[in-house]
Amino acid sequence: MNTMGEEVLINVTPREVRAAVVENGVLQELLVERASRRGLAGNIYKGHVSRALPGMQAAFIDMGLERTGFLHVSDIRATGRRNGDQEREPAIRELLREGDHVLVQVLKDPIGTKGARLTTQVTIPSRYLVLLPGSEGVGVSARIEDEAERTRLREAVEMQMPQDANHGYIVRTAAEGAALEALRADMLFLGRLWDSVHQQSEQATPGQLVHEDLPLELRVVRDLVSSGIQRVRVDSEKAYARIRGFTRSFMPDIAESVELYAGRRPILDMYGIEDEIQRALERSVPLKSGGHIVIDQTEAMTTVDVNTGAYVGHRNLEETIFRTNLEAAVAIARQLRLRNLGGIIIIDFIDMEEDSHREQVLEALDNALAGDHARTQVTQVSPLGLVEMTRKRTRESLEHILCEPCQTCHNTGYVKTAQTVCYEIFREVLRQHRQFSFKELIVLAHQDVVEMLLDEESASLAELEEFTGKPIRLQSESMYTQDRFDVVLV
Repeated sequence: MNTMGEEVLINVTPREVRAAVVENGVLQELLVERASRRGLAGNIYKGHVSRALPGMQAAFIDMGLERTGFLHVSDIRATGRRNGDQEREPAIRELLREGDHVLVQVLKDPIGTKGARLTTQVTIPSRYLVLLPGSEGVGVSARIEDEAERTRLREAVEMQMPQDANHGYIVRTAAEGAALEALRADMLFLGRLWDSVHQQSEQATPGQLVHEDLPLELRVVRDLVSSGIQRVRVDSEKAYARIRGFTRSFMPDIAESVELYAGRRPILDMYGIEDEIQRALERSVPLKSGGHIVIDQTEAMTTVDVNTGAYVGHRNLEETIFRTNLEAAVAIARQLRLRNLGGIIIIDFIDMEEDSHREQVLEALDNALAGDHARTQVTQVSPLGLVEMTRKRTRESLEHILCEPCQTCHNTGYVKTAQTVCYEIFREVLRQHRQFSFKELIVLAHQDVVEMLLDEESASLAELEEFTGKPIRLQSESMYTQDRFDVVLV
């Protein structure tokens, strides 16, 4: 099988869709959408202002969802203000008051306990363009670096805009090299779609969904698939028909690359993708050299620690560290994309003495991040030897989608040792002895705790029986977690 190039594999089941982006046979990105919790990013709602908070310069918008959305004053379209106006930012209550109706779009999905991040600056994407209702001018994606091509695309879109247009456009990266007819078709499509959205928003009641973004299988094709794609394979006949129809209408250059996968082997078993997904939920990621990286995701930030492990190199310690950091830089970029880790990310590379080595590692990290569809920004190495970076977060991480807090450790990542629990039991027995009268005590605990009480801590248990003057009976409970126990008086 030829594994060169880029492929998109789409697995569809009744309640879940998974899309895997594979480059040269290696999984680079995984997107998951479940019917029970479809992403909201890109959706447009008619909401009403439930609270406007001057101190935060923000408003909370009720959109008929479980939690209200968060709308900061900076995300409110600047109606009536001149471009380049350097005056103070208007107060939130100058723009919105409680009870007002407002058309909002979801910028970021609800994450954890936070509601959706909203904007009134609505954008509607197509294959090559993004429509900006109420804005002016034409912008071009910064990822299109050729100045001649940037000029061509800007002039092509401006030429087809009517004089009285009350909207602007952003030319997307995928438009590089696109024909004039393809750009015109996108502009017509976006114009019709916005007219429909605007009409529905006028008729909608507060708390109502006005426009929903495409389902995952079509969104992946629209946003992630380039004309250089080798193929898109999908294992559902219905989804295949939808994708074929969509690509024939809006992306004819890749329509023939879409294939129906009918093999007996599950589609995501190819290239070991199911195993890769499991590994993407683990803290430690091994490197081929013998080193490894450790990834910890917290509420505030993600930290990445690089270790040499068993790798000792062939020259000297500095060379070993340099080679490990180079390999880690590429692995980190892939893991950030695969796990969809966003926000603030702190990378603790192994300390390097030579400035040239630090620069080459940062360059390797930048190059590896270049293929990421999410916007990233990397700083220089800090005085503490840390690399600080950000990655735009618009949806929940893979861990948050597939996992939930551990009920055993209560999301601490740790459980008390059997020895710690033994000493807690001893203290509880003494507490009960001082307060109550009883004939004997029964200790209910996890099997490992009971075994430790009968083995390593047997002498301490005998002393406790002698001190209380009462027998202590032990009983193993299979349903107890290691740190749970009960002391029962008889």
